[in-house]
Amino acid sequence: MKTSNKFFAELFGTFVLVFGGCGTALFGHVGFLGVAIAFGLTVVAMAYGIGHISGAHLNPAVSFGVFVNGRMSLKEMLVYWLAQFIGGIIAGALLLVIWNAIGGGATGVFASNGFGEAFQKACGGPETGYQTISTGGAFLVEALLTFVFLMVILGVTDDRHANGKFGGLAIGLTLVLIHLISIPLTNTSVNPARSLGVALFSKCGEWSAMGQVWLFIVAPLVGACLAGLVYKCLGGCKKSEK
Repeated sequence: MKTSNKFFAELFGTFVLVFGGCGTALFGHVGFLGVAIAFGLTVVAMAYGIGHISGAHLNPAVSFGVFVNGRMSLKEMLVYWLAQFIGGIIAGALLLVIWNAIGGGATGVFASNGFGEAFQKACGGPETGYQTISTGGAFLVEALLTFVFLMVILGVTDDRHANGKFGGLAIGLTLVLIHLISIPLTNTSVNPARSLGVALFSKCGEWSAMGQVWLFIVAPLVGACLAGLVYKCLGGCKKSEK
């Protein structure tokens, strides 16, 4: 498959992920469960829609984990990263246009990721279900859950997996579970493109999404790197041996 085809597939897929998931958080009244399902559904849809073109990574952490595991080159990973970040930012920009069109006013948290007391207050306080978590706690949550996510992805996309056709469903359901665990803690990232894509347009008084977005770039990459290495140690890098 041509690199340009993969680029546009990843751009489109990441756009759908951020627009669908964050859009549900912004405009829907579905609670944590509804938002978690929305993110999972976007991954399932894109896995079957563009998976045959690019693998439907939709996430720089996923591409990094795949790279560390030996299944893609550095050059290809960087192409994926560029597409994913552009797709996420376009989605964030269009969400802002819609936000303004409905008279949303100041964007506030704008479905951004964050942590700590200031973030909890920005989300409406403890009565909304958000918990106060420390910087270290947030880093651990994001790295650990990204690790889990990548272990599932690397497993179901392994050549030796007997039920590869159901991989998209398994990955989407895993993402739903991850969101159910961590939305109350960090608003769930496990995806640097998703985090940056909306953080750029968040304006929320004392709390700054851009001031904390570094964690949601670094922690998922750490978790993905560990997953790539661990899966390789388990003998799960058959594709790189072809």
